[in-house]
Amino acid sequence: MNFDKKDAEKELESFLIGGRYEPNCDIMEPFRIGSVKGGGSAFGGKWRPNPNKPDDARFLGEPGEIKTTILKAGYRVDTKIGKDGRATMERHYTNHNQPWAHTDPHDHIICWDNPTKHPDWQSIINYPNGAPEFKCYGDFFVMKHTIIPSNSIEQNRFVTISDFKDCMRWHGEVEFLWNDVYYSITPRGGKICISHSCLQETEKQYETADDALEHMVGEDRLRDVITKVKVLARTI
Repeated sequence: MNFDKKDAEKELESFLIGGRYEPNCDIMEPFRIGSVKGGGSAFGGKWRPNPNKPDDARFLGEPGEIKTTILKAGYRVDTKIGKDGRATMERHYTNHNQPWAHTDPHDHIICWDNPTKHPDWQSIINYPNGAPEFKCYGDFFVMKHTIIPSNSIEQNRFVTISDFKDCMRWHGEVEFLWNDVYYSITPRGGKICISHSCLQETEKQYETADDALEHMVGEDRLRDVITKVKVLARTI
């Protein structure tokens, strides 16, 4: 079954309100970084889980299933599987060390409406007054909770610059360590935002992944060290 945006909107509505309006959440509009024109993904053709990355398994499953992963960065991710067997929403129990931009927890709507059917984190939902319960609605759901193993540090690393750019293409979030300094990368408002962890004054915003690769991490360009940094968490 192809992903339908109207279905996603219905899923979001039922998730947020459970039959009533909840005024305590902030929904950031969907964002796009660069142009997605189809063609192959990192895996070629339509996306499929990478067998070398265990936590890719969280994006596919049984309708109504909720999958939990504890990432190497130390935070929990819950992923909700929709009626077509693909992930529709994900809750991150962290502010990604950017408390000015994310609540803990916050949610992402996951979309698949692209030629390669690749998971794409297009929207952020913040909850400044507390998040609703993360659960499924609908008679077609059969509730099941599955624990997914997290990637190792080696499995998380960016093997090429193209690997990093592909992660940015799908609006990925990244936390990494370089020379004993923690950095966070998150997409927001159509930009790629990079900062030292928890230091808003260090944040820089970039239009494209190529621009972001020129960001200085200490005395090094990100482009020169992206395959060497210790990646603690990455969305995809």
